[in-house]
Amino acid sequence: MNRIAKLVGCALAAMIAVPLCAHADIYRFVDENGTVHFSNIPSDARFKLYMATKKNEPDAVTSVVASRVVHSYPTAARSRFHAHIVAAARTYQLEPALLHAVISAESGYNPLARSAKGARGLMQLMPPVGKDLAAAQGIGPWDPDMLYEPATNIKLGTAHLKGLVRKYTDVVKILAAYNAGESRVAKWSTKTGAGDSEVFTERIPFVETRDYVRTILRNRAYYQALYSW
Repeated sequence: MNRIAKLVGCALAAMIAVPLCAHADIYRFVDENGTVHFSNIPSDARFKLYMATKKNEPDAVTSVVASRVVHSYPTAARSRFHAHIVAAARTYQLEPALLHAVISAESGYNPLARSAKGARGLMQLMPPVGKDLAAAQGIGPWDPDMLYEPATNIKLGTAHLKGLVRKYTDVVKILAAYNAGESRVAKWSTKTGAGDSEVFTERIPFVETRDYVRTILRNRAYYQALYSW
């Protein structure tokens, strides 16, 4: 996960390193190993301008928070399930910040959340998916209402996310698969330029999935930069 963390975490770290109303252009380059680097100080000739902030305008972090793209849930909301999130993150070797970002986008920390399609709980798992995951984890006897139990939902959702991490090296594809399904990501990955995470994101045909990916990346980087887990 170190490479994935670097992909989005460095961007926010660079952004908040400057005053909120300062000029804070962000630069980006991809190295020979495919790792994406961000900086507000382009110390390497390979850096290219990624995000320009005009003078006297709020920087990227302030703009994102003000636009409500990043939902900074109260400490009480995050703390309520934090122990379960940390336990699952350790078990499956994922970042707590990533799990928090997924949960904030999926359910807004509401353990009783249910989508129009029937996805349930904090990490919005469909009952058939939950059933398969529960069987693999030795959790049973199965009852779909188990998905409303925070500890169970987080454990199963994290197991599902870990399975996608093993399959994909790009966090964008991991999140797209979590939202839209692996078969769709496989299809989208055949398109020209799909190896570039930005290009892949821009070409996701579903607005919901495209916005979902962007929101979670921003939430995750926001939590990484502003909070100590």
